[in-house]
Amino acid sequence: MSPLGGGMEINVKKEKNCRLGKVGGQAVLEGVMMKSGDNVALAVRKEDGTIALKNSTFVSARKKNKFLNFPLIRGCVNMVEMMRLSFSTLNDSTQMLGLDDMEPESKFDKWLQRKFGDKLMNIVMSIGMVLGVILSVGLFMILPNLATMWLNDAAVSAGGPLPSFVQNLISGLLRILIFIVYLLLVSRMKDIKRTFAYHGAEHKSVACYEAGLELTPENAATCTRFHPRCGTSFIFVILIISILVTSFINWNTWPRWAIIGTKLLMLPVIVGIGFEFLMLAGKHPNPVTRALSAPGLWMQRITTKEPDAAQLEVAITALKNAMPEEFGGEAPTGKNRGEDSQSDAVSHEGGVPADSSSADGEAPTGKNRGEDSQSDAVSHEGESPADSPNENPADTESASNHDPA
Repeated sequence: MSPLGGGMEINVKKEKNCRLGKVGGQAVLEGVMMKSGDNVALAVRKEDGTIALKNSTFVSARKKNKFLNFPLIRGCVNMVEMMRLSFSTLNDSTQMLGLDDMEPESKFDKWLQRKFGDKLMNIVMSIGMVLGVILSVGLFMILPNLATMWLNDAAVSAGGPLPSFVQNLISGLLRILIFIVYLLLVSRMKDIKRTFAYHGAEHKSVACYEAGLELTPENAATCTRFHPRCGTSFIFVILIISILVTSFINWNTWPRWAIIGTKLLMLPVIVGIGFEFLMLAGKHPNPVTRALSAPGLWMQRITTKEPDAAQLEVAITALKNAMPEEFGGEAPTGKNRGEDSQSDAVSHEGGVPADSSSADGEAPTGKNRGEDSQSDAVSHEGESPADSPNENPADTESASNHDPA
């Protein structure tokens, strides 16, 4: 770590935490995905108690095109890329759990496989992304605006239209209300509850790493499960920013199609601003950023649950394998995951024995991989890739992109 200041000020100013923003992740079915730079590691707890591990790479387009890394633009690029990575990761976790083999293939499934071959999964992910975007736009953009217009029509019939700023505020508050109700409803589902616990494990392991503690389930359990660079916070920040950014719209003079159309066109700007804010809040914690991040952190009380020791072990396994240059292990090589998430050249799967825990819930006490990279439980021999600085702050979670985790 290097001090923020130099000379005589070195004893006054705090050192910058170089670990902030280096790794981010996502909760999946019975597991956690972690991403650091170009490295992606997915760890999943199988039914037999072992941890299946898959290492791969994902190179952002922002590294290939400097224009895509400009402020505001990079936020939109990151959202699209994280949606792709999230869908791919969810599919991988399903395969690693063996859920896709539980039902026999139908004739239609076999026809699709013959027709599209290896391109089938990319087509399915693309369709899923489009449907997800359409559902999100309809639920969080069009529905609140139409409801606000209906309320204004009722006000006109009762004596006069609502002020434009009031209509804009009502529309924004309705979006927030829909978001909260949606989270509360899905959080009651059994499978989602477990995913939210893995979401908490992901946050705790990242917090443990950023605090400079030894990466063990015991240490991670003492860390916070709330993180400012979270997909839940990202969505909530976007909902709030949208109220401010679209405040110039005159609801009483503009045609209804123009109001909704303008809000849709402003969405990339809103996403870009929200991304920049979350990166700022995640890398520069201070009273101001903490206060502005508070609403998003409150929402994480719904989308994260306290994990057990076994779930923390899975998250730590993923984190360590996403950072082979720091913790050792096999370095992923080969194709970009975004191009071919199923490529054998960029991944390996293997069973990792689960640490046994006592009946009273005592956490497993495995060694830190940084201390013992040859641990049979989590290590894989191999060379690490050339170390390059993590220039982009895009290692944020995308739970927002496909699920609230």
